[in-house]
Amino acid sequence: MSEATEEQLEATAEVEETPAGGLSEEERDRRARALAEVRTFGDAVLRSRASDITEFDAELAREADRMVEIMRDAMGVGLAATQLGVLHRLLVFQAGPDAEATAVVNPRLEWLSEELATAEEGCLSLPGIGVDVERPLHARVRGLDLRGEPLLLEASGLEARVLQHEIDHLDGVLILDRTERGQRKAAMRALREGTSYSPAPEPDPAPEPDPDDD
Repeated sequence: MSEATEEQLEATAEVEETPAGGLSEEERDRRARALAEVRTFGDAVLRSRASDITEFDAELAREADRMVEIMRDAMGVGLAATQLGVLHRLLVFQAGPDAEATAVVNPRLEWLSEELATAEEGCLSLPGIGVDVERPLHARVRGLDLRGEPLLLEASGLEARVLQHEIDHLDGVLILDRTERGQRKAAMRALREGTSYSPAPEPDPAPEPDPDDD
């Protein structure tokens, strides 16, 4: 892993960090209502592969708008239709507060870089859970926009990670399937017990002895 990936180690794929100043009561209420719309671990739809979309109409546009609203209110950076119980291939993402929310229909990964990065990922469908996931640092995604026009996304860093995460959802794959065995077991235990889990940070290496101290 290159030093250029250091920033990505602090990022999560689907859940934004809570602002340092905390949330207002209105923001907490909006988030709770949004999260109530999201299917959570144990729901069979999260393990189902979504079907391609063939109708590009006003209903699809309304669905994408609703997904963006839920994603933002839930303080997420991505959302797949399957997470709302809809089994077709639609995702929305907004990888950063200054980025534009984008909907992608029938997305497919066309290319992934050999350069990899590991980062802790959270998921709106796995509340309170974070696990380390290794993914390609760069990705090329092809799909369609809401009018059925071709769409090409060249993504890097967090944006590439979010797109891979959401396409996984459309294929019935969760971050639990992408992490190492020990973290998966610990996360599964936390889900069963209704607690939270996040991998422990790596300890700082011990300082080298100073020969002048002898």
